[in-house]
Amino acid sequence: MYTEGSLKDAMFFLKAFSSNFLARFAPGIYVKLTKDTGRASDDGDAHDVANYHLECFNDYCEYLELPHDDLEHYLKGKEILEYGPGDILGTALLFYAHGAEKVHCVDQFPLTRMSNKNIDVYKHIIESLDGKPKQRAMRAFKIEGDIKNGFNESEINYAVTKIGLSDENNKFDIIISRSVLEHVINLEQTMLNIKSCLKPDGVSVHQVDLRSHGLDRYKEYDFLTWPNCIYQLMYSHKGFPNRWRLNKYKELAESSNLNIIKLKATGFVKKENLDIVLPKVAHKFRGIDHEELSWLGFWMCLEHA
Repeated sequence: MYTEGSLKDAMFFLKAFSSNFLARFAPGIYVKLTKDTGRASDDGDAHDVANYHLECFNDYCEYLELPHDDLEHYLKGKEILEYGPGDILGTALLFYAHGAEKVHCVDQFPLTRMSNKNIDVYKHIIESLDGKPKQRAMRAFKIEGDIKNGFNESEINYAVTKIGLSDENNKFDIIISRSVLEHVINLEQTMLNIKSCLKPDGVSVHQVDLRSHGLDRYKEYDFLTWPNCIYQLMYSHKGFPNRWRLNKYKELAESSNLNIIKLKATGFVKKENLDIVLPKVAHKFRGIDHEELSWLGFWMCLEHA
């Protein structure tokens, strides 16, 4: 393991272990204490957060190659599953507004809420729309246009499950996630869940962020040097990075009988930084192709094999 101070690392471990214990046995309390939103950052006002969800929606449309000039026709009758939407179902609202029949959201932690800020986010999202999409967005709530009373579950629903997976089979036309797969407890089970939930002619698109999420202590990527058993004690139940690299995603897609139809890197760690930690990485990362190990994230589209 890469270290520059054993005492610092011991304190780091004890703090992480304690919060992981809390997340395992009292996830609701853990979320309240950490004020986790499920988004990469909680910075910015309601307008900024609304723009983030608009960007997410546009990214999905781009990587799914959806027809921007005929989204309503394409999405009509389609059901969508979103893994790990966080505290605001803004992307789900946009898919529904543009014609989706229903959007299902599933998460491991009970994050979604109708705070004043979140209500303002939904207002900004709706105000960004016009015509039919705007009218549809207003109808997504229990009382049309009344955001504070929450979503009509027959249009947009939200479920919390033990490990954030759906129990549906062959139900969804589109499955999406953004910065979620790198956090799931069991990536193999998640891939199998994508396979079982996806309709035979469906498509699934995911943005995966392989960075440390602030867990590096001294050097970039040194979070990969914690021995796996210790890392699990610190982070296995609170949604921190599971540390799997690109090779694992490719391997599990194949073993789950899913085809990767599109794969695009979003960034790379510098070679000189990787070379520093490479001799100290945990055993499960040894032998991985150095180019694949350098990927900081990627977009991946999947379909049934």
